[in-house]
Amino acid sequence: MKITYARVSTESQLLDRQIDSLEQFGYDQLFTEKITGTKSSRPELDKVRLMARNGDVIIIESLSRLGRSTKDLLNLLDEFEMKGIQLVSLKESIDTATPTGKLLIIVLSGLAQFERDLTVQRTKEGLASARARGRVGGRPKNDMRSVEKALKLYHAKTHSVKEITEVTGVSSATLYRYLNK
Repeated sequence: MKITYARVSTESQLLDRQIDSLEQFGYDQLFTEKITGTKSSRPELDKVRLMARNGDVIIIESLSRLGRSTKDLLNLLDEFEMKGIQLVSLKESIDTATPTGKLLIIVLSGLAQFERDLTVQRTKEGLASARARGRVGGRPKNDMRSVEKALKLYHAKTHSVKEITEVTGVSSATLYRYLNK
């Protein structure tokens, strides 16, 4: 059986491009989901893993759709290999039924992890550089006058929390945080 899996990271993204590629290859069953690849539990991928049997082929548009980390991807590949399941990645032209395909999967997933690690490193370096120049990240602090006004309105019991947040611009979470101090 040919089982296909397509995934995008957010609800606003479209699966069309992936599905078009998968349709050209042909399949018996299609599983799609809109969920970040960093989640350990992806319901549709879990269904694919449960459904696939020895001799089946799982087809994906790209390795990045299957797993974000090298460890995650290699664990899935080991699972598929142990079950006798072939993986085909269209974008990278990889087929795990061949020795070359197995080697390419390992090399490409290692390079992808390297690229992600570099991105994290550059982000940390950029944040450190900004801090060294006196820039502080995060949300701006609340205006204490607004917080005090929100507290007075809350204690006066003349307004609902929703009304207080609308009038003062102080979020309900901030209001409750100051109330609990």
